[in-house]
Amino acid sequence: MRRNFLIALAAVCGVSLVPQLALAQAYPTKPIRIIVPATPGGTSDIFARAIALKLQESLGKPVLVEYKPGASTNIGTDYVAKSAPDGYTLLINGITLSVNPVLYSSLPFSPTKDLAAITEVASLMNVVTVHPSIPVNNLKELVALMKKDPGKMNYGTPGVGSSGYLSAELLAMKTGAKVTHVAYQGNAQATTDHIGGTLQVGFVNLPVALQFVKAGKLKALAVTSAKRSPLLPDVPTVAEALGIPDYELNGWFGLLAPAKTPPDIIARLQEETAKALKDPALIEIIKVAGGDVVGGTAAQFDARIKKDSDRLTEVIKFTGGVGSAK
Repeated sequence: MRRNFLIALAAVCGVSLVPQLALAQAYPTKPIRIIVPATPGGTSDIFARAIALKLQESLGKPVLVEYKPGASTNIGTDYVAKSAPDGYTLLINGITLSVNPVLYSSLPFSPTKDLAAITEVASLMNVVTVHPSIPVNNLKELVALMKKDPGKMNYGTPGVGSSGYLSAELLAMKTGAKVTHVAYQGNAQATTDHIGGTLQVGFVNLPVALQFVKAGKLKALAVTSAKRSPLLPDVPTVAEALGIPDYELNGWFGLLAPAKTPPDIIARLQEETAKALKDPALIEIIKVAGGDVVGGTAAQFDARIKKDSDRLTEVIKFTGGVGSAK
């Protein structure tokens, strides 16, 4: 009924909607690519490959994962933003979508104007950790120590704008505790230096931190999420540990397409991804990678991107990082 009505309406208006309707109904007719704007082996890669397998099953066409890393995910994101809006080139990206427009004085794309949200895949918490040689047993003691010697202790992340960086700087903004940031090419070397004591403090993704906390190589003081993790039930949230009710910083990853992708195709991708995110095997992959399944509508994911952009702009301004990245 709806299809016939639209076609009749188009005939009256002198415009043919048949090609658009046919495109959406036939989709997909060829392989789909999911672009990972980072190097292989990272969290976004793990999520992308897991989702690609499930979408391949449900859509009946190959779903391939390609890597276009660089410039804090901007290279791969720009590639997708400028791709044909036909549903065959997708992007998986995270919280950098919310902060890069603030960090970079000029970007060749706009996350809100040039990309269309499909669904939020997962959220991830960080763990505030210290090397065992640091004489503190809780987050209050660490904050006091950092205030006593501002900037003396340091932490490392893959770069400005990462969830670890934002977690640390949000803590500094809320408490006045200064800690020095050291940028690395990736999480692996930063974690190695943290375990070795070169980095005294860490804001480490949960799955990475967990193994070293259990082995006694790091001390976990708090988690950056709004709720405790069942994997570390005895570790309080930052809000609990310090009495800061508005502290919460979760990383997240979601699926997007170029803007102007037909709404029916966005809806189909959202529907199939939602089904995939209910699959126990996929849920386990996300859980092992330290994430919590989110799902939800395209509108909800779009609202998440904009909300984090608004609140994290304050953090970037606090650090003096507005327009600092190149």
